[in-house]
Amino acid sequence: MAEQRETKGKNAWYKAVIIITVLGITAIVALVTTAVLQNKPLLQKYKYGIVLDAGSSHTAVYIYEWPAEKDNDTGRVQQTHSCKVQGAGISSYSVFPGQAGASLKSCMKEAESLIPLSRHHETPLYLGATAGMRLLRMENQSLSDQVLWSVEEVLRSSPFSYQGARIITGQEEGAFGWVTVNYLSDRLKQGSGTTGALDLGGASTQISFVANQDVAEESAENAVTFRLYGNDYFLYTHSFLCYGKDQALKLALAQQTQSGDSSVLDPCFHPGYSVDRSYFSVYSSPCVMAGKPLVSRDSFTHVGAGNASLCQEVVRRIFNFSSCSFSRCSFNRVYQPPLQGPFGAFSAFYFVMNFLNLTSGSLESSREKLERYCSRPWTQIKQQHPDVKEKYLAEYCFSGSYILSLLTDGYNFTSDTWTDITFIKKISGSDAGWTLGYMLNLTNMIPAEAPDTPPLPHVGYVTLLFFISLLLFFLLFLCFRFLRPRRNSQTQMI
Repeated sequence: MAEQRETKGKNAWYKAVIIITVLGITAIVALVTTAVLQNKPLLQKYKYGIVLDAGSSHTAVYIYEWPAEKDNDTGRVQQTHSCKVQGAGISSYSVFPGQAGASLKSCMKEAESLIPLSRHHETPLYLGATAGMRLLRMENQSLSDQVLWSVEEVLRSSPFSYQGARIITGQEEGAFGWVTVNYLSDRLKQGSGTTGALDLGGASTQISFVANQDVAEESAENAVTFRLYGNDYFLYTHSFLCYGKDQALKLALAQQTQSGDSSVLDPCFHPGYSVDRSYFSVYSSPCVMAGKPLVSRDSFTHVGAGNASLCQEVVRRIFNFSSCSFSRCSFNRVYQPPLQGPFGAFSAFYFVMNFLNLTSGSLESSREKLERYCSRPWTQIKQQHPDVKEKYLAEYCFSGSYILSLLTDGYNFTSDTWTDITFIKKISGSDAGWTLGYMLNLTNMIPAEAPDTPPLPHVGYVTLLFFISLLLFFLLFLCFRFLRPRRNSQTQMI
């Protein structure tokens, strides 16, 4: 009888242990599952923003999106689409201002189809015009205003939340380009070293990088201060109007046509290149109109010689290195502190150097490659690139020579610091440029102070919860384990 009672007791004990074990495991699974489901993000919803970059050579429409529940916090703003407006930049419509707005309609219709209808009314829409419109405003304020009115009329009629169209300053263009580059590379949130920004358009070029605080003391107009994610950034930035690649070509041609000759032998164009140009096409820009020669003829023959070394000498003459009233300068008597950190070069910097296969390698090898490229016959160049418009194809030799001179003679990069430059088109899927930084600023998407963060990330929280539950179950098991011999001894005493 005693043995039967002991056997029954043991069986009851084992059943209890099994039941408790099953219940414990079930409780743990339920606990972890609840934690995962509780912290799992809901169906993601997005907000959107649109920025039009009205440049000197063309206009582009950029669409950005970010998580709807995380704006002004940690939500990543990303570019989802870009649309290049057909035709030239809006400043080219000065003769027929009404056509400037009409040129935007196709891309705006595209934006309407890509952004959910329910988000149209709350999607901010901005247009920023850059150096092309700055030049038009210098030349004729009334025509500049008419062009802006034309684009405003079209943008106001869109279903989006129109926030304005204006001509941004060169300093804004440079500073917001810097914000874009460092935001997309996560350097602002990390608070680590930053990347300088080099931007080249058709009518202007910008350089921006973090420098010492004494920039404001020596040249206040080139100093910008940002407080982003709890960190202070003292930025040097300058925009050189008339030194975009298209206007720089006009400056170079103006240097070579001062004598008013019927033909010009230009080392910056390929051998065999020959095109008749009007003097008006060179001297119509405010950048060069003051130096127009007094000639009776209307045109000249532009003949290529294909010599990159001589082209560099032509290009250097468009810069003024004669004097500097500051401790140090770049060119044209503009203050520039010593270069600091790595740099990202984008827009025309990238497109030209990528076409010429000069985005990597040393400064010396880039010069050698460019020398070989420029010396190749024009007929050969056309045969190798049949899909490129001849106007753009003809200018790559000059543009490459200009970029090398601008970066070395102008911005003071050397053979040692040349590799600090990375030529970039996109960062994390978004175009490098001023537009994203502009929108982030106007929508307050980057907080001045670092946002609060939970003590543990989501994965760490769930892992910790699991191990604590496992530990509790193990302790309960030990308790029952210690109780078992005590119960057996009590049975034996009876």
